[in-house]
Amino acid sequence: MIRLVEAEVRAGERVVLHPLSVELTEPSVALVGPNGSGKSTLLRLLNGLVLPSAGTVEVDGLQPEHALAAVRRRVGFVFPDPDAQVVMPTPLEDVVLSLRRAGVPRREREALARRLLAEQGLAEGADAEVRRLSSGQRQLLALTAVLATGPAVLACDEPTTLLDLRNARRVAEVLLRSSAQLVVATHDLDLAARTRRALWLDGGRLVADGPAADVVAAYRAGA
Repeated sequence: MIRLVEAEVRAGERVVLHPLSVELTEPSVALVGPNGSGKSTLLRLLNGLVLPSAGTVEVDGLQPEHALAAVRRRVGFVFPDPDAQVVMPTPLEDVVLSLRRAGVPRREREALARRLLAEQGLAEGADAEVRRLSSGQRQLLALTAVLATGPAVLACDEPTTLLDLRNARRVAEVLLRSSAQLVVATHDLDLAARTRRALWLDGGRLVADGPAADVVAAYRAGA
């Protein structure tokens, strides 16, 4: 369970995220709102990329400022640009690295990595240079590598923003099928509406919180 109690984020004198108290227990949660609304800041609180200036953040009872490594083992983070997190020369090597970090025995890593890549339609390019993959394939690779670590929470920051419609839909399907709890900050309102719950942020404040279809409809009408 994700729990924020009066969590606030400041950058100097500026309040980036006003005090927020929520419990996120649903299998999928979307964060919607305009640029600069606080979506990405809230998302980054979940794995300690940003620490609260006041209040508390807990993931399964663990606070990032006191148990950062343990929280990051539970919270997998996906960035908007896959090139920011794909670090190995080939897809196979990148997923194998994630499996090593997850403690998978060495003798099992390659076969498992190839199976995971095949599940995302990346089998043929498993041994190719990452730079030869399309943007959609690279984002699927980034997702595959994060999911290979077995996170309890999958935190995604605008995972479809750089993709065309076809690849955006492919990535959305992977996200929504994941067994991890999904928390996604997105401008893709079709994806947001398919989640269970949505939080609408604006100016660092929570505007609405409820069933995703209702919140997204209200945001569409008011945006």
